[in-house]
Amino acid sequence: MADTGITTAPTRPVRSIRFRLLAIALLPTLVILPLLLGITIARWNAKFDALLIAKVNGDLTIAHQYLSRILENTGEHIQALAVSVAFRDAAGSGAQPDLSTFLEQSRQALGLDFLILVNDHGNTTAADGQPRAAFPVVVSALAGKSSTAIDIFSNQQLAEISPVLAARARIDLVDTPNAVQTDKQSETRGMVVQSASPITLADGTRAALVGGILLNQNLVFIDTINDLVYREASLPEGSKGTATLFLEDVRVSTNVRLFEDRRALGTRVSAAVRAAVLDDGQTWLDSAFVVNDWYISAYEPIIDSFGERVGMLYVGFLETPFRQAKQTTLLTIILAFLAVAAASVPIFLRWARAIFKPLERMSDTITRVEAGNMGARTELKAASDEIGRVALHLDGLLEQLQQRDRELRQWNDELNDRVAERTSELELANRQIEATTKQLIMSEKLAAIGEITAGVAHEINNPIAVIQGNLDVVRSVLGEKADEANVEFRLIDEQIHRISQIVTKLLQFAKPEEYAGYLERHAAKDVILDCLPLVQHLLNKAEINLVLEDRATRLVLMNRTELQQVAVNLIVNALHAMPNGGKLTIRTFDQDMDGKKGLALEVEDTGIGMASDLVERIFDPFFSTKKREGTGLGLSISQRLITRQGGRISVQSEPGHGTCFSIWLPEAS
Repeated sequence: MADTGITTAPTRPVRSIRFRLLAIALLPTLVILPLLLGITIARWNAKFDALLIAKVNGDLTIAHQYLSRILENTGEHIQALAVSVAFRDAAGSGAQPDLSTFLEQSRQALGLDFLILVNDHGNTTAADGQPRAAFPVVVSALAGKSSTAIDIFSNQQLAEISPVLAARARIDLVDTPNAVQTDKQSETRGMVVQSASPITLADGTRAALVGGILLNQNLVFIDTINDLVYREASLPEGSKGTATLFLEDVRVSTNVRLFEDRRALGTRVSAAVRAAVLDDGQTWLDSAFVVNDWYISAYEPIIDSFGERVGMLYVGFLETPFRQAKQTTLLTIILAFLAVAAASVPIFLRWARAIFKPLERMSDTITRVEAGNMGARTELKAASDEIGRVALHLDGLLEQLQQRDRELRQWNDELNDRVAERTSELELANRQIEATTKQLIMSEKLAAIGEITAGVAHEINNPIAVIQGNLDVVRSVLGEKADEANVEFRLIDEQIHRISQIVTKLLQFAKPEEYAGYLERHAAKDVILDCLPLVQHLLNKAEINLVLEDRATRLVLMNRTELQQVAVNLIVNALHAMPNGGKLTIRTFDQDMDGKKGLALEVEDTGIGMASDLVERIFDPFFSTKKREGTGLGLSISQRLITRQGGRISVQSEPGHGTCFSIWLPEAS
């Protein structure tokens, strides 16, 4: 509580005096004026942006009106041609060449890309090609009503009309930043202004006169829109107007430049614009990223005769000149304000310096003390006023606080040393207790298992001896008739032998010292070669690639039969792990461990492997991964045999990547 009082008591009056003095002098200049300027700039900025949006909206209106006028003119021309005397004469002549020639001449005169007749069955009657009669425009004309709309033709439909139109419609797509991802490489469909007018042929059948203009790569159309919307001097210097016609989100006609001499045909609109205009049917009036720069943009959806949104009409102008003009204006205002502030603030600060200096020093000193610098002081030499005397008093209190802090730190260090010493002693004692406990538990477990297994083996041996004796009596009694059941007797002998082997393993596990053989020096390779004939029948059952790598030069001291038992057990386990074949590698090499010379033996397979939880239990007595075979004693006995000779056995395994058993034995001295 004393420290809190020392720290906070001077702070409140310091802040109060400083802020009051600063407020008196700087409130009009640094608060009220910036606030008014900020409000004014915000309102001006909003109105400026609103004017830009209003302009681009007006530009879009002009472009829309021009597109609508194109539709109206196309419809009027088709209607006028349908009721003209010249058309009736050409159609009434019955001569197909005359009608085709008339339609071609009329198409060129009207500036159309195609002009054809379609009967009430949807078939053309006087020109090559066949548009789909399912278009509502054509259906309406066949029903007796003229109609004009924008429709999307497939490339096949265009090719049926004219291969030239199909080729003109094809546009290769260009990878565009911010666009929706697509797998399409090109856009082959065509956006067509299509108009149809009803007619009656000379034979009285109903038909439709259908004409259209392909808008894909129609540069005259898009340049006309741009010239109408953005006339000379309608935009500030540095800006430029652009117009584009989209088929869905692909630019099929545009004056936007990808490079200086190449239009951005095949580029695509940003994902945000596509979602708003094509998906939601909204009109976009905002900034948008167009190919390679930001534009004040306006987009509106284009609706086909089916009532579907199939494209967009766009106009916009480069945003950079307007943004630069806005930034220049704002910078000018800010610089003017800073100039005023720079001229007035220093005058007041010079007058208030005598008051601020001791207050700032005290504030800085308290901050450094709070940060941990207990030696921080105000370093004021004299007290000319009340504030100076407070500063000197603060230094005195800090001296007392620092002295008490040093004493507390010293006591704390001594206490920490004692606690660390006691903690270390407790941790060492705990580790010793844990190790001793584990050893006791393992010894008790092994002793209990040994007693149980010895008893079980003894109890099993007696019935086995009785069975074997009675079996010999049965054979003796039956005499030659015993040959008739020779197969059954052989099976009984095999099972009795298997039980005897299990009993022997149990006794070997329970009392390994009674089964220990005499020790002898020998090379590991010789033992491995003696083991291979014993497992040859297993090697023949599967396609096993056996690899022997013998690099050992040292001899080991161990009973040869026991080492063979360990090796055969590891080899058999490896073969069982590769039922469908694989690679079995057996290595021997010299290896030192814990400063002792020795020899290493590795048995590695490419089988199914084992999970980590199985690896941890693999040497436990009576634990086996073989569900129907094995006693679970092979690896446990192997571990005891190796350990008894001062060696080590370990395993590394991973599911699907095989298993490797490693044995280390000391060199024979």
